[in-house]
Amino acid sequence: MDHRPHAWGRPRDDVYGAYDASYMQTNGPNQHTQSPIVTGTSVLAMKFKDGVVIAADNLASYGSLARFTDVKRLRTFADTSVVGFGGDVSDMQYLDRHLTELAIDEAYTRGTTAAQSQPTLNARNLHKYLSKLLYHRRSKFDPLWNHLLVAGLDDEGAPFLAAADLLGTTFTSPSLATGFGSMLAQPIMRRLVPDEAAVASITREQAVECIRQCLKVLFYRDARSLDKYSLAVVTKAGVELSEDERLESQSWAFADRIKGYGTQTV
Repeated sequence: MDHRPHAWGRPRDDVYGAYDASYMQTNGPNQHTQSPIVTGTSVLAMKFKDGVVIAADNLASYGSLARFTDVKRLRTFADTSVVGFGGDVSDMQYLDRHLTELAIDEAYTRGTTAAQSQPTLNARNLHKYLSKLLYHRRSKFDPLWNHLLVAGLDDEGAPFLAAADLLGTTFTSPSLATGFGSMLAQPIMRRLVPDEAAVASITREQAVECIRQCLKVLFYRDARSLDKYSLAVVTKAGVELSEDERLESQSWAFADRIKGYGTQTV
């Protein structure tokens, strides 16, 4: 080994020959992220007669490790919409910066009169914009590994809720969920809002209570979830966002009736 200070630890050139740096070069194609490392789990959302409620826990998991416990995965836009992020946290941060730039552009391009002062990008427009961005990145074979929920109001002031995934696939429903929530929380929400007609009879209190119940079920059954969460309610009055909510009245009494793992006595 070469122990001179300027080349400490390198093989000696007079013994092994000069280092061939071409080994560090590749002639293959550029490669992008194929498996996200730090991820967020479920995002839940539901319409009610005056708006939309959306929630997500504050956990970002490093693989299977509950590593980061204060990651906010709900982002407001122009005080009229909320975007919930599931999936890769680094891509979420990229989209967050992109939305910040977009919001600044929106603020500068708005007029001064009352008719012009409304944001030009409502929830429906924002959802279409993000879906096109996701599809564009997918088409470049460098997708953003996220599943988004966009909640807010449309052009007519009606509640709007839609989803977009990393492939640019979009769909809308009275209730939506990502991750494990699509399997564990959707049945609970669909009992309350099975179709669009049922939305008109649902109050804000009913929708918020249903979302809280779904988050509790996910905390019980999803190993990548947390009991601290963020919850936002979007109405014509604006966005009410609370980022430090905690689950209450938890009970693990059901656990001793679950069979199929651990030491069994029956």
